[in-house]
Amino acid sequence: MSTPDPRRGIVSFVRRSPRMNESQHKAWERWAARFVVDVPRADRDTSVAPDAGVDWDAEFGRRAPRIVEIGSGGGDSLVPMAKARPDVDFIAFEVYPPSVASTLGRMGRDDVTNVRLVLADGAQGLPLLVDDESLDEVWTFFADPWHKVRHHKRRLVNAGFADVVAAKLRPGGLWRLATDWEDYALWQREVLDAHARFANLHGGWAPRLAERPVTKYEQRGLDAGREVFDLTYRREP
Repeated sequence: MSTPDPRRGIVSFVRRSPRMNESQHKAWERWAARFVVDVPRADRDTSVAPDAGVDWDAEFGRRAPRIVEIGSGGGDSLVPMAKARPDVDFIAFEVYPPSVASTLGRMGRDDVTNVRLVLADGAQGLPLLVDDESLDEVWTFFADPWHKVRHHKRRLVNAGFADVVAAKLRPGGLWRLATDWEDYALWQREVLDAHARFANLHGGWAPRLAERPVTKYEQRGLDAGREVFDLTYRREP
């Protein structure tokens, strides 16, 4: 893989080393052609060209309920949840090639075929690659909290991104969020409680999504004494 171009504009992630270990290389070589959706790039290798598009019915070979996860990591939660819902199609945006390769390896081991991965910035890819009112759910689990005030502009959840998610969800569709940083949880509630097209499904914090496994990342937060905050918002007509 080529060295990434310098980032332009504001993104909600920090770029990590693109190097893969041997098992990740093997998973990529075996499964990427089938499950990774190649999209035209703009100025960065994680960007998406303005004229890009994907026929998701053709990619999955069917029309089914559809869920998008922004920042799927190594697939620790995505793959088991997709396996438990074979009647649903999952689109996962992830910017780190080793994480995508790890997801591919998990998919192969668990015989999961209802996931397609896009190696790109989901905040940019979602408005370009997904049709309006075509999603049943959007997931943003444990996005980077960007603690410093000067970095808050990098937070994924903001009013502009909420507009995008609202456009892509069908009426009644759900946006599920989770974070183990209280200040970011409160920030998310402030942004989304004020949004005209979202209703807080539980009027406050949501119960944990029962089917979401506790990942190693989440467990580290729990071990450090942090609480996990879940939120669920319904897209209003």
